[in-house]
Amino acid sequence: MLKTVSIVIAVLIAGVLIFAATKPDTFRVQRAASIKAPPEKVFTLINDFNRWGAWSPWEKKDPAMKRTLGATTSGKGAVYAWEGNKDVGQGRMEIAESVPPGRVAIKLDFVKPFEAHNIVVFTLEPKGDATNVTWAMEGPTPYFAKIIHVFLDMDSMVGKDFEAGLANLKAAAER
Repeated sequence: MLKTVSIVIAVLIAGVLIFAATKPDTFRVQRAASIKAPPEKVFTLINDFNRWGAWSPWEKKDPAMKRTLGATTSGKGAVYAWEGNKDVGQGRMEIAESVPPGRVAIKLDFVKPFEAHNIVVFTLEPKGDATNVTWAMEGPTPYFAKIIHVFLDMDSMVGKDFEAGLANLKAAAER
C-alpha cells in the first residue's frame, strides 16, 4: 500500500514537473481602458512617480509602504523604490522610455516576495475625446516560475490589479 502511494505521488510530481516544462518561456499581462481625458493629462499621471499615489492599486494595498523616490521623479531615468507588506513586496522601478504623450516604458525589478525582472509599458492613443490606455507587463518565466504558474494564473492575479489601477487612473484623469 505504502509503495503504491509512493509511486502515485512520484508520478504526480513528475507529471507537474513535465507539464511545467511545456509552459511558455515568457509571460504577458495586458489590460486596457478608455479614459475621457486628453493623452497629455493621462501621460502626466503615469510619467511622474509623485503622481502614482493618486491611482496605483498597490498604494492602497499598503498605505504604510516605505517609498523612496530618486532625484528625478518623472521622465526617463526617474526611479521609485518600495518596501511593503506581503501584498506589495519590495522592488524598484525606473522609467526607461518616456515619449510624450503616447508611451512610458518602465524597467520593473522585484526583490520580494521573489526576484523578477520585467518590463511595463503604458501606451496612450487618442480616440475622439478620450484616450485609450493599454497597460502591459512582460518578462521571462524561469523554470521555477513555470512550476508556480501550473497552480497560479499570472494573468488573473496581476490582471485584477491592472484593472483596479486603470479604474483609479480613469477617476484621477477625469476629475
